[in-house]
Amino acid sequence: MSPRKSNMESSIYLGSDGWFHGRVTMGVKNDGSPDRRHRRAKTEPEIKRKVRELERLRDQGRAPIAGRKPTVAKWMETYLTDIASLKLKPRSLDDYWSKTRNDTIPGVGQHRIDKLRPEHLERMYRALLDAGRAPSHVVKVHRILSRALKIAHRRRLIGENVATLVDPPSVDETEANPFTQKEARAFLEAASKRPTFMRWIVGVGMGFRQGETLGLRWSYVDLEAELFHPKWQLQRLTWRHGCDDPHACGGRLHRFEPCPPDCAPHKDYKRGCPKPCPKGCTKHASACPLRKEGGLVFTRPKTKKSQNAVPIPPVFIPFLLDHKAQQDEMRAAAGELWQEYDVVFSRPDGRPLDPRADYEEFKELLRETGIDDRRLYDGSRHTAGTILNELGVDMPTIMEILRHTQISQTRRYVKGRSHLSKDAMRRMGEFFAPPSAGPTETRTETVDTRAARAQRRRRIR
Repeated sequence: MSPRKSNMESSIYLGSDGWFHGRVTMGVKNDGSPDRRHRRAKTEPEIKRKVRELERLRDQGRAPIAGRKPTVAKWMETYLTDIASLKLKPRSLDDYWSKTRNDTIPGVGQHRIDKLRPEHLERMYRALLDAGRAPSHVVKVHRILSRALKIAHRRRLIGENVATLVDPPSVDETEANPFTQKEARAFLEAASKRPTFMRWIVGVGMGFRQGETLGLRWSYVDLEAELFHPKWQLQRLTWRHGCDDPHACGGRLHRFEPCPPDCAPHKDYKRGCPKPCPKGCTKHASACPLRKEGGLVFTRPKTKKSQNAVPIPPVFIPFLLDHKAQQDEMRAAAGELWQEYDVVFSRPDGRPLDPRADYEEFKELLRETGIDDRRLYDGSRHTAGTILNELGVDMPTIMEILRHTQISQTRRYVKGRSHLSKDAMRRMGEFFAPPSAGPTETRTETVDTRAARAQRRRRIR
């Protein structure tokens, strides 16, 4: 009779199936029963190695918890629904869901999280790049998945976060393309002929983000102290189902087959025909009679620094007062149709400006002034930072005006100008140049031969 093994001691034996088996006591399960883990191998050295590895994880407190592990798809759903939703802003959460549904789940969703390997992620990233996805998009997919696996590792669902073993694609930083001073003046001159002129003054002249500008309300405008308080921003959020069965709710809108090449219903869509619905689709929440948390809503800015007060240039105050007077006239003309949102920039019925219409107006103004096409961010926030730098404002002050949390972020917003570099090097050359006006001129020529100079030296001696 073999002696009884002590508590927490592992056992190794050769089974009747020809395999070596190892049993490791990890502790107790939630119901109080022993938590015994099983390993097997063809050779005794191999099973001893596996047992020692499991014992090491147990002793370090890093052993995965007992039970069958979820798939990547199931864990991502749990992570986004119960964990990330408590911390992320609504737009960020929508972006996480979009990349998870469209990229992560089709790529590695059926793998169990404890069976996921670095090569699985590398193949998924390669497939995304081959499908035309930008490297920056793939990097975002990698970061979202890595964050979810990090939480799984903390909760001991997995022994290691395999995303940390994978290098995502390299991303070339998008170069800023701000307006020149001449282009900025031309743009605002064209905008001055429109009712939304003051909106572009704030965007281009003060570097406000689109959401901050459209979400600015009179309650947070201090005309006496000449300060804007950007406490809110206007954003368009994705609708969510409020019903109990989202799949059945959107039944009439589900499309599981791709559109034909000559699709008529979607011919005016800028991005082409929408993708077919996945099996078990729960989208189409905009048609849900109990829909919630969507449409144009006021949300808080992402960081606390973004809510800092911004001084209003005194020259802008008369324009702002004229704009308020015009809005009062619109309110009186609309009468009962006016919807009071207290926004600084409104439609004729009082509702906030639509960000989509605002973006289209920006593109129209670019075409009208003959300025090359560029992003809205380039024409507003990047332009304000760059012109402030050209006017001699130092970086810390620009950082405070743009409300950045780090000065390195401000430096990415400010683009150097070639004419400023040329002028700086001209001044540098003038600083180091010799005091004389120019090269000296020799008025006499030396005609002595070598022999004559030697004879003269001997005579001197």
